[in-house]
Amino acid sequence: MRAGMNRKLRPAYLGLLLGTALIGLGVAYEKLWCDPRELLQEAADPQALHTLSRDGVTVEFEARPLAGGELREGDFANIRFKVSDQSSGQPLSGMAPGAWLDPAQSAPVGDRDSSCKARVALFLKSSIGARPLLDLNSYFLLVLNKDASLTVIDPTVSVGGVTSTLARIDLPGRPMDWVASGDDKQVFVSMPERNQVALIDTETFTRVATLEAGEQPLRVALQPDQRLLWVGNNSHDPAKGGVTVIDVPSRTTLKSFATGSGHHEIAFSADSRFVFVSNRDGGTLSVIDTAQMRLVNTLEVGPHPLSVAYSPLSQAVYVVDGQEGTVRVIDARSHTLRHMVKAEQGLGPMRFSQDGRYGVVLNTLENQALVIDASTDQLLHRIPVAAEPYQLTFTKAYAYVRGLASPKVSMINLASLGQGREPIVQGFEAGPAAPRQAGDLPLAQGVSISRDDNAVFVVNPVDNTTYFYAEGMNAPMSGYNNRGHQARAALVIDRSLRELAPGVYGSTVKLPASGTFDVAFLLNQPQIIHCFSTDVAALPQSGRAKRAHAEFIGTDQPLLQHTPYLARVRIVGEDGKPRLGLGDLSLRYFLAPSSLPRNVALVEVGEGLYQAPLELAEAGAWYLHVQSPSLGRAFTEENYTSLRVLPAAAEPTASQGEPRSVR
Repeated sequence: MRAGMNRKLRPAYLGLLLGTALIGLGVAYEKLWCDPRELLQEAADPQALHTLSRDGVTVEFEARPLAGGELREGDFANIRFKVSDQSSGQPLSGMAPGAWLDPAQSAPVGDRDSSCKARVALFLKSSIGARPLLDLNSYFLLVLNKDASLTVIDPTVSVGGVTSTLARIDLPGRPMDWVASGDDKQVFVSMPERNQVALIDTETFTRVATLEAGEQPLRVALQPDQRLLWVGNNSHDPAKGGVTVIDVPSRTTLKSFATGSGHHEIAFSADSRFVFVSNRDGGTLSVIDTAQMRLVNTLEVGPHPLSVAYSPLSQAVYVVDGQEGTVRVIDARSHTLRHMVKAEQGLGPMRFSQDGRYGVVLNTLENQALVIDASTDQLLHRIPVAAEPYQLTFTKAYAYVRGLASPKVSMINLASLGQGREPIVQGFEAGPAAPRQAGDLPLAQGVSISRDDNAVFVVNPVDNTTYFYAEGMNAPMSGYNNRGHQARAALVIDRSLRELAPGVYGSTVKLPASGTFDVAFLLNQPQIIHCFSTDVAALPQSGRAKRAHAEFIGTDQPLLQHTPYLARVRIVGEDGKPRLGLGDLSLRYFLAPSSLPRNVALVEVGEGLYQAPLELAEAGAWYLHVQSPSLGRAFTEENYTSLRVLPAAAEPTASQGEPRSVR
């Protein structure tokens, strides 16, 4: 299996459940990699490069803090692996390794490899539910709700119809559209009723800023270089209708352009030099020069332009007019009309395949998808699709078309397109009812591409379920319910290792604790499993938050199933002394991934020590959270631990330690 698991048959590796230890992605290659020979010369560096050579492959591991110095708890660190051919030194690209970070556990001398393999096996066995401290292979599903909120779901832990909700993010207003940064670290969400855009930090899944975005902000789009966010303003006042420009690094509004009234769609040239803004009521296309930040052209593009798309292959902008049924092809450099494709009334959304070759235009009235070849600007196909098509997205192999009046999703095989060829169209039912029945649908897409680009998540707003469909299957494989809210759209937030350069795989992690850690590495072909080691320093006392904290006792070793267990925790105050007399202390515990949480009161037994008997009848990874209203919300969120319970018949491995009971 690829990295120990067939990604086509299940959505992802086991994801990280606790939101305080989330992984960020996409740090620039230049910041992560330097010549290993330079590192080997730094003998005084405690985080010097670690190297493994085996079976013709060399793996070099490094963990370095973003801010320099030593690795410390609570800091962000770059984790990276360089995979190369052992004999030639050539980088090995496309290897898709897996990696996990977990506290180091002792193993018999000479048996470290067996111990590491046993730990990786535990991480991959979802039936057991054992989870590492940090999973560098995970991803999450961000769900846009009808109300003023977002939901964060871990797609890997839905078992028996019970979905793991990782977090809820409250918004100042109801969301309409969103866009994620290229590294998935930030998500911008438009809120028209508030005239604002919310900024979500996906490392902590919290709203970190609320940005003023002009009147009636609906469509949001990031230009390719990720420097500027463009927001379409659907104001009824022509003087305020247009686009607002927000500088992403500084989170400040740079400028507003009054381009015309009506709804606005936004496209960019591949080099981010030009922005193309359609103005529905004005029948025009505005061209803005981003370097000079000025409006350089306004083009007549039909009575009712509904969509605008850019193809890097043809270096042209395609403007769709629904009223006259035309697609105008505008040269992106000269801003002149190159060609016009004539079709029928009812044309709407248009997008291009990932290679820029095929542009697909949806005709809502005719229930068709029209295919335009960007190499010739000719109309190739008219393809019947789901009733009233209104949303469109692409994987490398397929175009997915969502119908407004049907639960069906149509799939157009891109390899079957071409002059004189017969397109191959498949489809699947994503839920029991048509999206139209839900009403109040946003601009945000209800179809989201999986991280592996061979599957999709499809939101059905009627039954409030997000369906996972893997290409090659006859029907969706699973569904994720959004209890307590009404789902409208979904977005995949990828936290897996990324290939930052040929043979260099990396991620950025937030180190949640101090100590010695094993960084388990898994490669599929050839199969290599190895645990590297790294040390994380504790924060100095002066750098720690001055607040009460919980010290868990007896959770460091596994417990056998059906063994009586007495949870014990000591509460230490800001002054380092035990906290006595806490009458509202309780323990919330649950089995990952599928059990409902249970609560039990913690009883004081003296000297700040509190305890409670727990029922841990099922094998797996149990999570324990200490709660106390009198100590505040921060105390509740920060004081937790995990406990592994092994099946009664299981023999402990060297990496697991000896199971025991605590009385």
